Amino acid sequence: MKRYGMLTSGLIVVWFVLALAASALEVFKNNSNRIGLEVAIAATVPMLVFAPWFAGSKNFRQFMLSLDVRLLTVAQAWRIMGFTFVLLEAKGMLPAVFGLPAGYGDMAIGATATFVAWKLATPSHRRSFILWQSLGIMDLVTAVTLGVTAPLLRPYGPSMAPMTVLPLSLIPVFLVPLFFIFHVTCIAQAKAWVAKPGLSGGEKRSPETAFGGPSTSPAR
Repeated sequence: MKRYGMLTSGLIVVWFVLALAASALEVFKNNSNRIGLEVAIAATVPMLVFAPWFAGSKNFRQFMLSLDVRLLTVAQAWRIMGFTFVLLEAKGMLPAVFGLPAGYGDMAIGATATFVAWKLATPSHRRSFILWQSLGIMDLVTAVTLGVTAPLLRPYGPSMAPMTVLPLSLIPVFLVPLFFIFHVTCIAQAKAWVAKPGLSGGEKRSPETAFGGPSTSPAR
């Protein structure tokens, strides 16, 4: 598992450096009222790499399912920075159809992340935990969808150009897919939990049982 930890950390660092370098070189820059194909590709590729790796590699899946869901959840607190979208919308620098839903949605997830991490990340609160993670995914999907369709919904309003240059370009090409992967990992772990009345922590199935593998005895 240690090898996968080092490999995954290294890949995330390389991913960030590439996203930062590409942004600095204005690879994603688009002055038209839309988010360009380059941003879409950069945001999609990490998730396309993660999905088959997670599904097809037993060792990688076990590593991801061994991560601390509390840390993965509290990391979402960074999304409180969604107020930036609201401020830019108020200054007429982002379209309201994107800035307000994306901004307030991120702020809601970011503001509640710490509470969810320390109070709901237990088998006894599995449903609430999964629901919050699902809402986090929905917020990301909604923001991306509105970012892409904003020019069609408001063709003569402010453009999405600020989202294609530093520092905001790092949000769609790095943070959005990273947070999406965190959400998916947390949901996968939570689905393996077994709530047990009267216990604060509950018990867990093994990662393989959660994905239809051989059944094992609960950890005690």
